[in-house]
Amino acid sequence: MIDTTHRSTGTRQRAQQVALALFTEQGYESTSLRQIADELGINKASLYHHFASKEAILRSLFEDRGTEVADLLTWLREQPRGPRLLEQTVLRWVDTFTTEKLAGIRFTTANPLVVRGLADASGDRVGAPLQELADELVALLPDGGQEQVVLVRMAILSVNAAVQAAAQADVSDAAVVAAAHRAARALVGEIGGAR
Repeated sequence: MIDTTHRSTGTRQRAQQVALALFTEQGYESTSLRQIADELGINKASLYHHFASKEAILRSLFEDRGTEVADLLTWLREQPRGPRLLEQTVLRWVDTFTTEKLAGIRFTTANPLVVRGLADASGDRVGAPLQELADELVALLPDGGQEQVVLVRMAILSVNAAVQAAAQADVSDAAVVAAAHRAARALVGEIGGAR
């Protein structure tokens, strides 16, 4: 028997990447499943095997990201509390970003109504896992002052801020991720004494 799991996973991931690129280039509403399938070099029926709709593709991207946050939360909860745990956790989060994930941030920034509609349709808030991570990190603060709370949340969102700051500049994705990493480290450093 031939193992098709790897091939199936690869097609699913490629479909997500291609769809996201098309959604960003020509708009979510203007992109069809047929265009996505054509770009992948497969027929539409094969794409349906992985995703029943454009919404399903988009939802899968958010679900995948939510799983990454859940994995990070599990890791965080298993760690002994120490003076560097907050910084380590924030940097682990920032380190998860890839070019494809930057494309996802660009898409959500450019299409807030689509993202909001997706969340409204399911009743789930798209950013709920990230909010849970922020709450866990805030709980690590020694005094939980309001300014420290804001700094923690800014550190988590450093990649989003870097993407927006680079929108009108000719900067590589590697530079965006590097800037986000530096900003996150600086913000966490400003908290001082977080445990």
